[in-house]
Amino acid sequence: MNKLRELMMRVARLERRASGLIPLQGVDFSGRNLSGKNFSKTDLTDANLTWADLSGANLTGATLSGANLTWADLSEARLKETILKGANLTSANFTGADLTGADLTGANLSNATLIEADLTNATLTNANLIRANFAEAVLSKADLKGANFTNANLTIADLTNADLTGAGLTNANLTDAYLNGANLTGADLKGADLTGADLEGADLTDVYVTSANFTYAKYDDQTKLSHRITQAQLNSMIKVP
Repeated sequence: MNKLRELMMRVARLERRASGLIPLQGVDFSGRNLSGKNFSKTDLTDANLTWADLSGANLTGATLSGANLTWADLSEARLKETILKGANLTSANFTGADLTGADLTGANLSNATLIEADLTNATLTNANLIRANFAEAVLSKADLKGANFTNANLTIADLTNADLTGAGLTNANLTDAYLNGANLTGADLKGADLTGADLEGADLTDVYVTSANFTYAKYDDQTKLSHRITQAQLNSMIKVP
């Protein structure tokens, strides 16, 4: 019986417990095929999951604080309310994953793929999101304070009512993104592309906008525009009733 099978049997036995997290702290599952496996409510703190195949896996309510998931495949995985504080998720694939209510405080998601992922109500405070791909992802009501989105792709992303206070969005692609009611107070949008973005009701107080592109971006009377927005940028925008 190999080590992986022994550990999975251990998980199966412990899953039957009525309460508490299943302890697998520090386990080494690097490069393993764990597709579709059930790790719900499992404690994988500091686990090594580099290059692991976790596509379609159930990690609901699991704890992966400090875990290493570099290049891991978590496409279509269930990570609802999963704790990923300080986890290394560099170049991980979260395409179509459910991360609603997940806690990714201080996590490293540089170069990660989160296309069409659901991060509604997720916490990504101070997370490293440099060059991450959030195309068509849902980040509605997400806590993104101080997150670094430098060169990130947020095309058609839903950031409705998200908190982006002090976030770094330098050179980010926000083309056709939904920022309705979002709080961008003090955010850095230098060089960002907001072509066609919806800024209705958004708060852009004290936002840095040097070289930002607001062509056809929509705003309304409830939008709070930064005093740094130039007349040329304002003229390129569309005011809606």
